[in-house]
Amino acid sequence: MTQPFVELSEIERARKAIASTVRMTPVNLSSSLSDLAGVPVHLKLEHTQLTGSFKLRGANNAVACLTDAEKSRGVVGVSTGNHGRGLAYAAKAAGVKSIICMSRLVPQAKIDGIKAQGAEVRIVGSSQDEAQVEVDRLVSEDGMTMIPPFDHRKIIAGQGTLGLELLEQVPDMATLLVPVSGGGLISGVAAALKAKRPDVRIIGISMERGAAMHACLKAGKPVLVEELATLADSLGGGIGLENQLTFAMTRDLVDDIILVSEAEIAAAIRHVYWQERQIIEGSGSVGVAALLTQKIESSGPIVAILSGGNIDMKQHHRIISGEDVDVTQEAA
Repeated sequence: MTQPFVELSEIERARKAIASTVRMTPVNLSSSLSDLAGVPVHLKLEHTQLTGSFKLRGANNAVACLTDAEKSRGVVGVSTGNHGRGLAYAAKAAGVKSIICMSRLVPQAKIDGIKAQGAEVRIVGSSQDEAQVEVDRLVSEDGMTMIPPFDHRKIIAGQGTLGLELLEQVPDMATLLVPVSGGGLISGVAAALKAKRPDVRIIGISMERGAAMHACLKAGKPVLVEELATLADSLGGGIGLENQLTFAMTRDLVDDIILVSEAEIAAAIRHVYWQERQIIEGSGSVGVAALLTQKIESSGPIVAILSGGNIDMKQHHRIISGEDVDVTQEAA
C-alpha cells in the first residue's frame, strides 16, 4: 500500500536541514538552445553540486534525520553511482559508517568516487536489484540502516529542494525537464512545483534502454525491467516491485515522460561541452537531448536540469571528439 505523498512542508523543512551542507547551484541561459526552441531555455547546473549530482540533497536530509542509535549502526544503500557518492559524503560528514552496494554495470569512475568519500563498496550481481539483496542482508544481520536511492520520504523531500530553488531562480518557467530513473528527483521537484505553480509542465526524460519508470507507468504498476548498458548509466535500475511513493507520485504529478536514444544522449553531451562549456554525464544530458531533437514544445521558458557530472573523463573525451561510443557493445 502506498504512503501519502511527500508534501511541500516536508520539502521546506528539508531545505532548512541541508542549507549549510549543499550548494545552491546556478542557472544559465542557453542562447543556442533558446534559438532552437524558440523560447528561453535555462540550464540548472546541478552537476556542479558538491558531489557532482543532485543526490547529495536527499542523502544529506536522510542522514540529518537519523537517530543516534541509527547513526551508531551505520548506513547502507544500493546505488548506480551518484546516490552512493552522496550518501558516502553525507555519512562521512556526520561521522557515520557507510557501505554502498552496486552492480557490475556501474562505471569504475563512480566506484572510485564513492571510495574516495570513505565508504566501503561491495559489487554484487549485474543489476541494482541483485545488489539490493546484499543491502537487505546487512540490514537484517548487522542492523545497519538502509537509505535507499529514491523511494524514501526524506530522500524525496531533499531532492524537492531543487524545485524550490528553481521557483526563485526562474519564476516564469513554463516547462521543466527532469531526468527520471527511480523517480526520487522528479517526485520531489513535482511535489514542490505543483504545490506552488501547478501550471508548470513537468516532463520526465529517460533513455530508451531500460527506462524502468516509463515501463512501469505504461504497465500501470511497478514491474521488473531489465537493466541494460547505457550512456545514461545513472538512470539504470528498477523502481522496486514494492514501490511506496515514487511510482504513484510520478504517475499523478508528472505530465509526460519522453525517451531519448544513445546517439541523442552522446550528441547532448557534445553540445553541452562545446556550446555551454559544461562537463556532464549521460544521465544529466537527457533533457538537452530531448531539446536538440525538438521533442519538447513549450509556450514559455524551459528549464532543463543537468543532474550530474560524474562521467569517466576518458569516455567523455571520446564522445566530445566525435567518436561513436557504443556502450552496448563494450559491455558485451
